[in-house]
Amino acid sequence: MTEPNLPRPVGSDAFEFESGFAAGGVDTSEARVHLIPPTAEAVPAVEPGRENSRPGSRVRREYRKIAVAMALTDVTSLLLAFALASAIHERVITAPLDVRYLVVATPLLVIGVFSAFRLYSVQRLNAAEEFRRLLLGVSMIITTAVTVSFWTHSTFSRLWIALSWVLALMFVLATRWTWRKAVGKARERGRLALRTLIVGANAEAGRVVTEMRQRGLGFIPLGYVCADAWGRPTTDIPMIGHVDDLQPLIAEYDADCIFVASSAIRPEHMAQVSKAARRTGIEVRVTANVQEVLSSRVAAHPLGGLMAFALKPVRLSGFQALAKRSFDLSVTVLSSLILLPVFGAVALAVKLTSRGPVFFRQQRVGYHGRPFEIMKFRTMVVDAEDRLEDLLHMNEATGPLFKMKNDPRVTGVGRFLRKLSLDELPQLFNVIKGDMSLVGPRPPLPREVTQYEEWMMARLEVRPGITGLWQVSGRSELPFEDYVRLDLFYIENWSLAYDLFILAKTVPTLATARGAH
Repeated sequence: MTEPNLPRPVGSDAFEFESGFAAGGVDTSEARVHLIPPTAEAVPAVEPGRENSRPGSRVRREYRKIAVAMALTDVTSLLLAFALASAIHERVITAPLDVRYLVVATPLLVIGVFSAFRLYSVQRLNAAEEFRRLLLGVSMIITTAVTVSFWTHSTFSRLWIALSWVLALMFVLATRWTWRKAVGKARERGRLALRTLIVGANAEAGRVVTEMRQRGLGFIPLGYVCADAWGRPTTDIPMIGHVDDLQPLIAEYDADCIFVASSAIRPEHMAQVSKAARRTGIEVRVTANVQEVLSSRVAAHPLGGLMAFALKPVRLSGFQALAKRSFDLSVTVLSSLILLPVFGAVALAVKLTSRGPVFFRQQRVGYHGRPFEIMKFRTMVVDAEDRLEDLLHMNEATGPLFKMKNDPRVTGVGRFLRKLSLDELPQLFNVIKGDMSLVGPRPPLPREVTQYEEWMMARLEVRPGITGLWQVSGRSELPFEDYVRLDLFYIENWSLAYDLFILAKTVPTLATARGAH
């Protein structure tokens, strides 16, 4: 899994369609813009011998091969999980399980369920959405296997079911993470990048191109196809034609994808895009004026002859708040019991290596602006707060934050604890008290809140968390505004599955100590 690999919209979110899509737009003038012929530098050359047929382009064939290979690793992961769960079960309970039917059914079950969840649409899945679908898919496979066992007279114990679910999820997530890394590297080298025509010639179209040029997104922008003249985008790719000539342009530039800037076109232009897509089999994506949302919150609904997008509301209240709180308590209590030896070892190390208390307590701002006292293992000298004023001129962070990579107030043991975030462990007690959550925005200091702009205050609408989206997206390396933007993205797109995704990404982030100081 990657992410922040955060799903960032290109000035808005992008949606796909096959054909017959009608979109509303803004009426603009009929003036044509001057067309600039493509240059060798701007447009990647078509490979010699590459077929110009639709829909069998080289990139699509590559993605199909990857999907087949992914299916094989998915099946192998599930079979391995079932086998290991059976072996552990027999050692613990000393009773054999009849898994013959399961071995035969697993390939069909895995491929069928994962295909239904569209888990083989490699080029269309972001990391968070893939995690959510894998969680649902694995759960459905285990549930189906247990249900079918009643008809085949093959009984599975609760231990086997629990082990199979955990192991299957672990193995599938591990192999999918490996695939995502491999696909990302191939995209960076241009091997799996879709050759893309940009329909529209306004500022939004320029933002689309800018976002596409970020590493690993899998698009090669070839040129702008104008509709009505709204002005020239500031990017350096050429204007190659008009939407009236879209179909021959697809063939001429051997395009794999059309990306439409919706604010630059009118309904009749969208009809032309739809016609070209239907005749060539090319993929089409359309931007929408929906900022910073996950695709799981969006659904397409027809409105007469138009197509509208429904945005599911997210509010952490009622049942959702209860579900999040129940999840926090159950995981925190269990984790606290398991980590008791670690608590003891860290407390002893802090006490023996520096003068002062084991715990550091500090007032922070929490849910709805209410102050609370946060707990950490002490990583600094006892007079650290008094020495802060002398170090402010050496601040390396942006905004109201204070960060120093080589802060002289940090003790030797404290530096090690911060590297692995072990100093944060006592915050589990803040979660049990209800001041914090496992996942959420980091709790700010009162002096930081006084410097917030109005739009930043939304960070206080939920309980602060021990970990969050910004921690798994760069930690201390991120500038303050990105840090706030990621927190607001989390608040806008909260779900239990998203919490699990962030917790799963936290583990490798801590293990590699990326961005920690």
